Amino acid sequence: MEKTTMDHDDYLLKKSIFRIGEVSSVDGREVSVRVDQEKNRSHILYRGELLSNVSVGGYVKLIKGFNSLIGKIEKEYVKEDRMVSKSSEYTQPEERFVRFLSVKILGYFSGDKYCKGIKELPLIGNECILLDAEEYQKIHSFAQKGESTIRLGALMTDELISIDVSVDRLFASHIGIFGNTGSGKSHTLATLYKNLFQEFGDKKAFRENARFILFDFNGEYSNKTSVTPLKKVYNLSTRGDREDKIQLSSQDILTPEIFFILASATEKTQQPFIKRMLRLYQDVHLTENPTSYTQRILKRLLRRMVVMKDSQNGALILDYMKAILENEEDEADSFNDIKWNTKDKYFYYQSDGGAWEYFTDETQGVVEKTSFYEAIEKYKEEADFIDRAIKFLYIQLIKDLIENRAQNEHVAPAINKLKSLSKEFSKVFSISTDEGSAKLWEEGKPLAVINMDKVSTSMKKLIPLLLSYKYYQEHKDKKLAEVTSSLNIIIDEAHNILSYDSTRESQEWKDFRLETFEEIIKEGRKFGVFLTIASQRPSDISATIISQLHNYLIHRLINNKDLEMVEKAIAYLDKISIESLPILPPGACVLSGIIADLPLILQVDRLKEEEQPESQTIALTASWVDESTTAEDQPTVAENLTIADTSSFDLDDLPF
Repeated sequence: MEKTTMDHDDYLLKKSIFRIGEVSSVDGREVSVRVDQEKNRSHILYRGELLSNVSVGGYVKLIKGFNSLIGKIEKEYVKEDRMVSKSSEYTQPEERFVRFLSVKILGYFSGDKYCKGIKELPLIGNECILLDAEEYQKIHSFAQKGESTIRLGALMTDELISIDVSVDRLFASHIGIFGNTGSGKSHTLATLYKNLFQEFGDKKAFRENARFILFDFNGEYSNKTSVTPLKKVYNLSTRGDREDKIQLSSQDILTPEIFFILASATEKTQQPFIKRMLRLYQDVHLTENPTSYTQRILKRLLRRMVVMKDSQNGALILDYMKAILENEEDEADSFNDIKWNTKDKYFYYQSDGGAWEYFTDETQGVVEKTSFYEAIEKYKEEADFIDRAIKFLYIQLIKDLIENRAQNEHVAPAINKLKSLSKEFSKVFSISTDEGSAKLWEEGKPLAVINMDKVSTSMKKLIPLLLSYKYYQEHKDKKLAEVTSSLNIIIDEAHNILSYDSTRESQEWKDFRLETFEEIIKEGRKFGVFLTIASQRPSDISATIISQLHNYLIHRLINNKDLEMVEKAIAYLDKISIESLPILPPGACVLSGIIADLPLILQVDRLKEEEQPESQTIALTASWVDESTTAEDQPTVAENLTIADTSSFDLDDLPF
């Protein structure tokens, strides 16, 4: 009985001290609270502890019967109390004004658990009280009991409150990390995945079933200890031949969609043409002797061409034949014995100024005398896969021109795009006929880092698109009733490949690029594929991609377009969080999304120097001061003025 009395007394004491006021109006989620006169203080003394009183950005609890609703204070204001003002009694000036809080409802307590969302709204007259330390900790706990968690950092306003998040709810989601340069977004990205690998890296099942691919545009994550040592780094370059190349199988490239990416193929004309070429390529290479079969095709096409009555297409076909057959040993004029008779409109054969010989159905043997036919007899397939594919594109185009199935000006740009790509492509990719050898990840190393700091701009757009599409399709094709393996695609400086306003590429290529990543972000979770993007320019990224992200870590943003994009696309952010974005210090960010039951500002933990990405701002003075010169040896500005030759000054020269 004595204990019950003490508990009751404690309850009354706590309630009387923690009570702030009562609800005076309710407008949807917006609630006004009239603050009690005696609670207009910055701090409250409770059992020897000095507690912060209510303030903008703080949290309060609204008691509605047995239900506890949680709200965030967005603003406070005062109103004149007319009853006190009209009273004839003498009052202090401060007693004439009443303090009000504008509170937005965020969630509620269900038993001991905090839940996000609106279960019900308060009534006028309901009490508003402060949260105690235990309740404050609960609303900042973002994981269920028994869930695996990782630490991100600490609450910025209270470093004693650790921000630990559920691994499942964070990494089985699409994540957006945004912030201006120098705000700490690269550090946050590294912290996320470093803590994940630290927690699970020693588990065999994790190393077998989890896959991560990080596209590093500036070489920030390529050192051995950044993020995790459990990684394979591909140091790519289009400037010269490096040893590192990404292994792909020939079947990867022969997939129509992949080939469309390489050739930037348009949907209505170039893609059907490429599909016909791929069928031809596969039919040829299913035979016992692909080279001999290709020679027979070329001979047949040559015979059909020489009897054509169309000089324009005939000349194009001869040029394409040259592209297929000529090699470094051929002289420039080695393919000049097939000529066109302008008057009678037919092709004829003439070698070294000799007599004309006509190509007719009765004299097909003349074809065998031509340099083209002789070159076909010597034809060998290219060792380089892309060069071999280009020659088959020419073969298919010759066939289509003879049959009037395609127009050269519609199809040739796709071939030219592939030709311009072939040199750079062969420097970063290696094509193998053995599908088993085309592995991106090393055994026991779940992370692959694609370092593109020395890669051309065009290839920087192609590599992430090609690999993301390839591995997304693999996960999509092998989907089982239960997904057991996962793929996290991490794109640093994501505006480089997710920008909607790029003017360096065709509209069709841009649409395909964005549609690919938009499909991943819309449907990827069903197949165990998740996207993490980091960018300093969120306004440049497709609004569809931004709005479909599940969780956000937003560092300092200053540009108005970026702020507007964030405010429009992210429904989880409240007014205070948005207004704080331009003034966040380095390393601080707003955490929001499905993982956070309420938006909050946290200070991300600082990594050890060897674990940090190479994105630090350089110290200029470190390279400006001689190592042998100490600070004491450096003359100050005043000393410099003293050292100056004052005799050179003339009072008459002064401007006053």
